[in-house]
Parts: sequence; structure tokens; C-alpha cells
Amino acid sequence: MDAALDAFLTELSEARGVSPATSRGYAGDLQQCAGFLRGERLAQRWDAVRPAHIRRFLAHLHGKAYARATISRKLSSLRALYRYLAARGLAASDPTVGIRAPRQPRRLPRFLYENDLEKLLSSPDPATPLGLRDRALLETLYATGLRVGELVSLTVEQAGGAAELRVVGKGRKERLVLLGRTAQQAIGRYLAQGRPQLLARRPGAEEEKRLFLNARGGPLTDRSVRRVVHRHVLKACAQHGIGPHALRHTFATHLLDAGADLRAVQELLGHASLASTQIYTHVTRRRLREVYDQAHPRAR
Repeated sequence: MDAALDAFLTELSEARGVSPATSRGYAGDLQQCAGFLRGERLAQRWDAVRPAHIRRFLAHLHGKAYARATISRKLSSLRALYRYLAARGLAASDPTVGIRAPRQPRRLPRFLYENDLEKLLSSPDPATPLGLRDRALLETLYATGLRVGELVSLTVEQAGGAAELRVVGKGRKERLVLLGRTAQQAIGRYLAQGRPQLLARRPGAEEEKRLFLNARGGPLTDRSVRRVVHRHVLKACAQHGIGPHALRHTFATHLLDAGADLRAVQELLGHASLASTQIYTHVTRRRLREVYDQAHPRAR
């Protein structure tokens, strides 16, 4: 099991170009399943697994109160593994065929209304290097709709004075994103006044190429960006559960509210399928209904 799993994960990283975080997700899901199958003495090899074994694993997850979305993701990981094994003749059949994932409740993406967004963007203290960094970070997330991994990969050469950024997203796909004037100005102030002070805190950091730095002068991580966003959202809007991805949702929702073309938003977000972008049309419809109900004398 371990050898086949290692080969599959190598294929994901090297041939398919999935991100390290996605690869770790697959590894965790499949290692958990392998451990369960071995622990229950159901199978010692992937080609010996039967549909009943997969159902027992999913029932085990359900009994442990795993969320339906998590169970669905683990089943998807198993499907991907068996597609790989079948294509190489390492499994005669796919035990996941015919097994349905738990039905998911349809959840609309969380986003910030414009008044809350303004409070958030004004939250960082411009008198400190970290405040300048945080303002540039928040402005960049909202201006571009970047994923966190894409944001922390930005370099000074990419973003310094640029109105357009070429970023590499999921599946190593390159796309163009745009920086508005406000975001450019925030990055410029950070580069001139904030980043040099952060660099000075770490000996030998002058060669650091990453745009966003932590308090010690090293490159900012995904987790640190989430902490930064959570802290400022809580301070400015008193909302919980709003992270960097909510700013990506806010970016898309505000564009569509203002009449942007759906396919243009798809390109800016880097979605492979238009269906992924269409969820934001449901958000904007709901917002239109709220405005109508509040403003029209005969709405109720």
C-alpha cells in the first residue's frame, strides 16, 4: 500500500502540478484509509480492497462525526488513487464505483459588504512597518482575488510598481491579475517605509525576494496571512470565520455586483470551470432581493 501511495503522490506533484497543500491533503486522506483497512484486517493491498471495505471506512468516518464535506473529500481522494492504479494495471477494479458521496448542503460563500470592507482596509496602523505591510496585504487580496498561496509567493520584482501581475495558481496554470491604483499605492508605501525596517531585523536578509515579510524579516507564510486577516476582521468588523478566502469571495461578488462579465471574473479568479464562478451569481441575486425587500414599498 505504501509504495503505491508514494508513487501516486509523486505523480500528483511532478506530472500534474498540484500544490504541496493539495498533495498533503491526498496523503492524509489515503494514509488514514490505509491505516483503517489494515487495522480492521480488511486488506493489506489496494487491489484487494472491495466496495464493502470502502463503505465501512466511510461509515467509520460518519461515526466519528466527520463533516460531510470531509467525508466527500476523502472519497474523492480514493477515486483519484484508483484511477491512477487502474491506468497502470495495478488494480483490476475500482471499489469506489457506485458509492455516493454524502449530499452536501449548498452554502453560499461568505463575503464582506462594502462598508465592512472599508473598515477592514483602514484597520492597520500606517505608522508601523507591520501596519504598512498589513494594509498592502489586505489591499492586494481584495484588488486581485489571489489565493493565499499565490499571495505569499509574490516577489518584490513582480509587484513593485506593477499594475498587472502574472501568477501561477492551481495546476501550475499561469494567469494575469490586475492591481488597482489604491493597491499599488499601498504596496509602494510598504516597499519604501515598511519592508526595509522588517528586513533590518534579520541579519543577511537583504537578498530576500518575497514581497511580504513577517515581523522577523523572513517570508510570510500561509498561516501567518490567515492570522493577519482574522485579527483585522475581528478588530474592524467584529466578525468571526472571515479569512483570506473571504476576500477572494468579496472580490468576485463586488465585481459581479458592478456588472462585470462572468467569464472575465472566471479568468481573474483562475477557475478552470465557469460553474465554479457561477456560485457568485447566487450571492448577487440574494443581495438584490435584500435591497428590493428593504426599498420597495410593495415588496412585502
